Amino acid sequence: MSLGQRNAQVEGYEKMQGYNCIAVFNEDADRWLMCMRKKDPYKGLLNLVGGKIEPDEEHLSAAYRELEEETSITAEDIKLVHLMDYCYPLDDCFVEVYVGRLNKPIKPEGEENRLVWTDLRRNFFDMKHYAGEGNIGHMLEHIKLHSAELLGKVIK
Repeated sequence: MSLGQRNAQVEGYEKMQGYNCIAVFNEDADRWLMCMRKKDPYKGLLNLVGGKIEPDEEHLSAAYRELEEETSITAEDIKLVHLMDYCYPLDDCFVEVYVGRLNKPIKPEGEENRLVWTDLRRNFFDMKHYAGEGNIGHMLEHIKLHSAELLGKVIK
C-alpha cells in the first residue's frame, strides 16, 4: 500500500496531488531509462519517467499507465514494485517510486520527452544534470541495497 493510499484518511492527504516516478532497468539491469525534460519543472535535466495520479485511480495502475504513455512499455514487458514514497506537505503533493526490470529488450518510444538509457555509474546527486534535488541519487542507492530482490541481480 502506498503512502497516499495509507494516509488518505489523515487530514490533508486526500487533497494532496499524487505523482509517480518509475525506475525502469533494461533486461541486463546495467542501465536505466531516463528522460530529458522538455518543460518545467526541471527543463533540460534528466529525470526518471512518471507522472500524475488521477483522482480515484489505483496507484499501481497509474504507474503502469504513465509508463506506457511516456515510453510504450507495457505491464507485459515489466513488473513494477513499489519501492518508496516522498511526501512534500509544503508543496501539497507526494511521489511514489516504483522499480522494474524489463523482461526482454525493448526500444522505448515516447513523444513527451527524449528517452535515453543511462549507465548507473554517474553522479545522480548532481543537480546541474539531474532533476529532483538529489532524490534520483537517493533512489538508486536504495535500489542498490535491495537490487537482488528488486531486479534479480546485485548491482553496485
